[in-house]
Amino acid sequence: MKLWYGRFRDEVNKAADSFNSSLSFDKRLYRCDITGSIAHCTMLGECGIIPKDDAKKITDALKGILSDIDEGKLEIENAEDIHSFVENELVSRIGSVGKKLHTGRSRNDQVALDIRMYLRDASRDIISLLRKFALTLTETAEKNLRTVMPAFTHLQKAQPTTLAHHLAAYAEMLCRDISRFEEAEKRINVMPLGSGACTSTSYPINRARVAELLDFPAITANSMDAVSDRDFALDFIYAGSVAMMHLSRFSEEIIIWSSDDYKYIELSDSYSTGSSIMPQKKNPDMNELIRGKTGRVYGDLMALLTVMKGIPLAYDKDMQEDKESVFDAYDTLRASLVVFDGLLGEATFNTRRMRECTDGGFTSATECADYLVGKGVPFRDAHAIVGRLVVYCIENGKTLQNLTIDEYRKFGDFDEGVYNAIGAETAISRRQAPGSPSPDRMSEELAALKAKLAKS
Repeated sequence: MKLWYGRFRDEVNKAADSFNSSLSFDKRLYRCDITGSIAHCTMLGECGIIPKDDAKKITDALKGILSDIDEGKLEIENAEDIHSFVENELVSRIGSVGKKLHTGRSRNDQVALDIRMYLRDASRDIISLLRKFALTLTETAEKNLRTVMPAFTHLQKAQPTTLAHHLAAYAEMLCRDISRFEEAEKRINVMPLGSGACTSTSYPINRARVAELLDFPAITANSMDAVSDRDFALDFIYAGSVAMMHLSRFSEEIIIWSSDDYKYIELSDSYSTGSSIMPQKKNPDMNELIRGKTGRVYGDLMALLTVMKGIPLAYDKDMQEDKESVFDAYDTLRASLVVFDGLLGEATFNTRRMRECTDGGFTSATECADYLVGKGVPFRDAHAIVGRLVVYCIENGKTLQNLTIDEYRKFGDFDEGVYNAIGAETAISRRQAPGSPSPDRMSEELAALKAKLAKS
């Protein structure tokens, strides 16, 4: 039965009824809906708005419905939405007493409560997964403080760094993601029930009591805003979009690193797939999917922004479109974090290959120039000298490491000390500014990361 059947004489067209229904996707809110209803009914009984005996009968029946759904004894079906399903089931179990549950509330503030409760739990879940992945990165970095690899700019080898330094950069990104979800949760965690359809209710309700029962630290200040606000959902999807962007960037590097041209990383069979025609292939499909799924989370954000952009106060049916975007963003980010964390934990880094690429890619050119600066050569002149050295190496199939001292001296004031200066370990260890890849500074950064993650 429709909750609004009294005003209507004719049945709703079947196509229109199906088009209007949200049960297929909002049924995942059943726990939030029933828990919120229990709190609301408890308050109604305590305030004397409905008899306490009726309130207890209703809350007991709601607990039974929740238990039956959890245990698979009750299937959610044949209703307009999850709110209608729960109330119809309640009335079928305890009769007309169940019809008192909706006293003093509207589906508008009811759904606003449900989605806030759902996103509060979703935010905490994502924060936990982000923390876990960041710790995996941090612990892997701790094992690779002295694993030399090239740093890149423009996808060109730039300067020597360490695998620890590279992985910690992504851990820092994930920490910012945690912070964004923590901020989003603060705005999510405000209780809207009691706002009614748009102008609250004339019943003497106690909103603070409902907030207390549902563990909300605050209640919404304006009833019209409370039922029409989805900023908190946009905050959640935005935070998810940025997190997916970080996962996509890292996935791009894993895809490149696992290629035959790089061979920096070997993915485990557990997180790879093969080709149906080429038997030699081992594809980084998990990372390619994460990279691809990032676009759908961006789409979820844009979809909800577009839904909300033209809605006058207060509630409009357009806002039913919030849930699928929110659910999809959450599901996609959650799955991506779980898979990526597992994938990285089982991956093997080819440290020898990384070192070979560091030495063979002129990554010590800046150190060579700095060596000349130390001998009094202006940096711009030193830069030009080393640039000519690099051209010479390319033309003669050499590296800075295997040039003879006589070859060096053709270009400038070099002595044997240049070989130590351009060594990757020397280049890395000399970088002592905070945030640099030297083992001492990296140890400090990783300790700070672990402390930050322990607090979040």
